[in-house]
Amino acid sequence: MDASPSTATALRGRWSVAAVFLVNGFLVGSWAPQIPGFLARLGITEFTLGLLILLFGLGALSAMPWCGTLIGRFGSRRVIQMFGAVAVFGLLLIVLAPDVPLAAAALFIFGATAGGMDVAMNANAVEVERRLRRAVMSSSHGFWSLGGFAGGGLGGLLIKDGGALLHAVIVTILAIIVFLFATRGLVTETKPAIRQKFRFSLPRAPIIYLIGIMALFSMIPEGAVLDWAALYLKQELGAGIATAGLAFAAFSGTMALMRFAGDAVRNRFGAVATLRVSALIAATGMLVGGFAPNAWIAVLAFAFSGFGIANMVPIAFSAAGNQPGLSPGAGLSTVTVMGYSGILLAPSIIGFIGQHVGFSPAFIGVSVLLIVVFLMAGLARAADMGSAEPA
Repeated sequence: MDASPSTATALRGRWSVAAVFLVNGFLVGSWAPQIPGFLARLGITEFTLGLLILLFGLGALSAMPWCGTLIGRFGSRRVIQMFGAVAVFGLLLIVLAPDVPLAAAALFIFGATAGGMDVAMNANAVEVERRLRRAVMSSSHGFWSLGGFAGGGLGGLLIKDGGALLHAVIVTILAIIVFLFATRGLVTETKPAIRQKFRFSLPRAPIIYLIGIMALFSMIPEGAVLDWAALYLKQELGAGIATAGLAFAAFSGTMALMRFAGDAVRNRFGAVATLRVSALIAATGMLVGGFAPNAWIAVLAFAFSGFGIANMVPIAFSAAGNQPGLSPGAGLSTVTVMGYSGILLAPSIIGFIGQHVGFSPAFIGVSVLLIVVFLMAGLARAADMGSAEPA
């Protein structure tokens, strides 16, 4: 077969899956600016709001384990289409919900469909890596970050000028347009789906759970900085509101930039070396942030940590999707659940620590988790298999 059409198809698939990552990030990012109005519209307390937001995460975690079975039967492209067709309406469902029970159902559905879409798009990115014989996972996650940034930034302006419903309608229309365009070019797995009895099962290989631990320890720092860095800077380092808000902005900014550069770094040095250096950079940043004498040192430290965090999860996902003897969907669904549970559960644990002994020890403890990832980095060797196999 002529390699040129095959390469062209893979390149088209590479940008198509990047657009799917963008849509997913845009939808999730667009929810954040809706939260204050959502709280006021339903007349609920912050505690009730916290429980409702928890339902979004529980929805995602309930759908993710099944995605491996679905991808194995139907392929990642079909699963993206199945979950994405509902996810694009998720924000609109939440905004239209007239009461707490319906809002709870809408958040659970949004979380489940966005989470299922997340697993499938990562599996599709693994297939693109195999065809192109080079890494694309980090930049794909970079497009997710870009989508989240666009969703959050555009949301505040639209809600201020036109209200929550107009914002949700515009987000839905934009998401549908880009999603329909993106799914047309998605690649399909080269191996035909196995027509077997539909059943759910967990992988038996222990290594996939060890990679899941790496993903978990790599995602906990992101949740820690997102939820608690501003409070840490304000309460313990005496920062003003504006300065305190820079912690996550600096962290997410360097993380997004490095994700777009991460594929080139990984293609040059390999997944294991990249993961080891990334874990050391991330751990150093978190450690300095925890010991920081003032707010500005902490902001710089968290920004430095973002350079390291950027490529750790993409490498773990690539390793999960390329495990010998295991389908990409099965490996990714397991590792994704374990990783995202860190963002769901870790903030409450860190909050408990911060309340009793302060946030400084919590960030120091996070740096220890990153050292564990450094020591386990050799398990990510399978991430390079996608670039080693023939297209």
